[in-house]
Amino acid sequence: MKYVLDASFFFADYPVTGELYTTPSVIEELVDFSSKCRYDLLTGAGLVVRSPGPGELASVRGTAQKTGDAPVISATDTDVLALAMELEATIRTDDFAIENVAAGLGIPVEPLRQRAAKPVRWKYRCSGCGRYFRTDGECPVCGAKIKRKLK
Repeated sequence: MKYVLDASFFFADYPVTGELYTTPSVIEELVDFSSKCRYDLLTGAGLVVRSPGPGELASVRGTAQKTGDAPVISATDTDVLALAMELEATIRTDDFAIENVAAGLGIPVEPLRQRAAKPVRWKYRCSGCGRYFRTDGECPVCGAKIKRKLK
């Protein structure tokens, strides 16, 4: 089985078998000694570091917009999702935003320590006037903060 590993995978000792992949942006997030050692160990066991294609990246961004997760999905999260889509692999992560976008893309996810997230859709509502918007930020009508809420 193919697995794409998120950065959270490298911060603890999780057992895994199969073909292992990750992205260069995930490797850049590994700053402590323990996670770097885990990376070195997995590289010796066959971990492949690979960048996703531009077509998959565009699909992930579009789905993140639809699910309302675009403001919280990082470039690294986007890379992980796009690579899993490209390889038709399972993602190993504990990031709920990644799990939510993965559900929208039909990508299987195996959580590491937490329960699996249920797919959610977000709405953005002004805390002042109550109007709804597509993203968070500042309300163009009243100037209050637009907050993300469950739909």
